[in-house]
Amino acid sequence: MTPRLSIAFGALLLIGSACAWSADSGSGSLQRDTARCQAGSLDACYDAIRWSPRDPALLVALGDGLARAGRPADAIRNYRRAGTMSPNFPGLTAKINLLEARMSAKRPPKTAPLSAATAKSVAKPFSNAEPESQSH
Repeated sequence: MTPRLSIAFGALLLIGSACAWSADSGSGSLQRDTARCQAGSLDACYDAIRWSPRDPALLVALGDGLARAGRPADAIRNYRRAGTMSPNFPGLTAKINLLEARMSAKRPPKTAPLSAATAKSVAKPFSNAEPESQSH
């Protein structure tokens, strides 16, 4: 074997073993991140979803973590994304409804606009305008 050929063959062996190692470590990382995601780690959920973006169970676990973290809008978005991938996912509709109800309960009630009489009675604290009863 010529030196050039042996170097090329060695490089191919090195690349092949690196590819096999990264594939093995990827499946191990996915399993580890999936378990940590289901335990509630948001970072692990994001990592697991990078490995398996079409897994509705991971999206639901991420949504659960986001709901616990006080981010209901983000949680609902992930629940809906999981629902499009798996429409019959158990309990998904109940989770969305619960979070939407909590979000609407936290919103302040809408107040009626001020009437013209009320608006006139509200004085501007640092206004340069003189009251109408005094001459300028």
